[in-house]
Amino acid sequence: MTAELVRGQNHPLSQARLEIRISAGTPIVAAATLGDENGKVHGAERVAHPGAPTLPGLEVSRQAAADHRLAVDLNAMPDTVHRVNVLLALPVGTAGGPGRFGAVAAPCVAVTGLDGTEIATFTLTGLAAESAVVALELYRRQDAWKVRAVGQGYAGGLAELLTDQGLPEAPRLATAIDDAVARGVARSVAAPPPRQADGDRTRHTAAPALGPHPDGPPHGTPGPHGATGPLPASPAHPAPADAPGLTQPSAPTTGGPIDYHHPRRRNTAPPPPPPAAPAAAPGGPARPVAGDATGWTMDERLYNQVWGMFEDLARATAAYRSAVDFADSRMEKELEQVLADPRSRIGGQADAAREAARAKHAQLVGQARQALDRDVAQLTAEADVVEPALPPAYARWDNPVWHGYRVPMERPMALRLGDLHLSEAPQLRIPLLVRLPLERGLWIDSGRTGAPAGSFTDAHDMRSLALETAVAHAARLLAVHPAGEYTVYVIDPAGTGARALAPLVQTGALAAPPALGAAGVAEVLAKLTQRVDLVQMAVRGGAADALPPDLDTSQHLLVVNDFPHGFDDRAVTQLRYLADEGPAVGVHLMMVADRQDAAGYGPLLDPLWRSLLRLTPVPDDHLADPWVGHAWTYEPALVPQGSQVLQQVLGQVVAARRAWRR
Repeated sequence: MTAELVRGQNHPLSQARLEIRISAGTPIVAAATLGDENGKVHGAERVAHPGAPTLPGLEVSRQAAADHRLAVDLNAMPDTVHRVNVLLALPVGTAGGPGRFGAVAAPCVAVTGLDGTEIATFTLTGLAAESAVVALELYRRQDAWKVRAVGQGYAGGLAELLTDQGLPEAPRLATAIDDAVARGVARSVAAPPPRQADGDRTRHTAAPALGPHPDGPPHGTPGPHGATGPLPASPAHPAPADAPGLTQPSAPTTGGPIDYHHPRRRNTAPPPPPPAAPAAAPGGPARPVAGDATGWTMDERLYNQVWGMFEDLARATAAYRSAVDFADSRMEKELEQVLADPRSRIGGQADAAREAARAKHAQLVGQARQALDRDVAQLTAEADVVEPALPPAYARWDNPVWHGYRVPMERPMALRLGDLHLSEAPQLRIPLLVRLPLERGLWIDSGRTGAPAGSFTDAHDMRSLALETAVAHAARLLAVHPAGEYTVYVIDPAGTGARALAPLVQTGALAAPPALGAAGVAEVLAKLTQRVDLVQMAVRGGAADALPPDLDTSQHLLVVNDFPHGFDDRAVTQLRYLADEGPAVGVHLMMVADRQDAAGYGPLLDPLWRSLLRLTPVPDDHLADPWVGHAWTYEPALVPQGSQVLQQVLGQVVAARRAWRR
């Protein structure tokens, strides 16, 4: 039976291997400290945090997230550790993020066994101005462990909390934790927010938007995964009537009956049920079927199903790695016990003890691998069914769905940017889907990456491949939007990308020829920054009529090649402005750059790099999932060698655009 704790209450722990599951309504930072009998923490090496997530018997998440799972092995704790404090903090410097726990829903912390069975829970109510809190304390009493609900908050944040635990370098450590969280945000794949209850669903006609929807993609726990449809702009921010996606409520017509329904609460019939799964073999697992997640449309179901597979593989791998770590620590402890006794260091007794320890280790690892292989086999079977059923926006370039491509009438929910896989299951590829419109710009890193040695040693080849990757992404963005609702500009100051840009240039898919030289850079940046300013003023002031009649209200994408060549200080400032303010009003950025080329700017450009989602033109293990923070190997979505699919798709896009303008 689960113990629901209140502040100060304790509860015995009957298990040594535990998970501490944290649920919050906003991304938070999870950390833990190892203290002595008096609760004092002796140095930063006794603090587990996103920058140093692993300590003996303890592992915390590597990034800020709304849900965390902390792994604890009390048997592996050093003998000098008597208290384990679980800390929660709000990220510092997060744009639009809350600054105190009183502004968000009360976090809930649960201590569970490895099978998910809850032992004790604690909801941290009553917090107000605090931005950091000691949630739980696991403490040792006479060789037995207990958990105590603490709930001690600190308005001064992590620095004040760590100082209270006796760390003299607390401010410096708090700064290091904040920096590690900022780096984690830059490398992480953002998870869809939780789905709404089915009774709260509101379906709206999909329409292009100048900015991200206030309610993003839905997501639930593994299988099934629910979703809500795209929602219109917030009523708190009225929009120009002629700006796509930023619509005003329509006024009632004269002489007709008055409609008392709220214009944004038009309920429709529930969505049709998902496809039924084929009958499973007796005693076997259920046979997978494409689109068996919940959603209003098949695209939405497939989107949620892919995210469900992503989360399932992340958590299954986390369980496997945790089991292997436990087996390693147990074997090391048993071997240490053998060596600690001088009477059993040598001879047959020692050899037998060592063999027994290794046999237990192999048994535990084998059981964990068997469970992982079972989960991977099920997910692989699901991927084999889902991949052929994906629409063009989600499909690889070699998917036959592109042979029947037609310019869509509505923008899809998401876009595929590549594939992700883990080293434990390299054969299982999970599509990397991001919501549309893009909430973050993209950075195609043309510098040296963590690719295997000898893959791409020539810097020129790497830069060319990076631009080809950017062209493939830009072409896909053009292909999945309705005619006339997406516009692409290119800045190529030195003209080095002519070959890679040929599909966009020759088909006429670009709004203008690639901008060359410093003058071309200045002209394009001035045009786009002016557009951002105009639309921002219209949105904030509700002045729809003030927008110029010839303003292009489509989504805009700026592809920048070879940054910072051709950029002066003013151009760099404008580029940063577009990266920060552009996505909210439909101006998006895709940079092809080597960060080392811009090293002369120093830390000035650090916020720019962190605001962009870093992608690579070659496989690289730099992206983290939003659940457990695994380092996933990313592979870009490239066009197969010799394929003409890009030219054919862009040709249809251009033809549809010309017909739309007539």
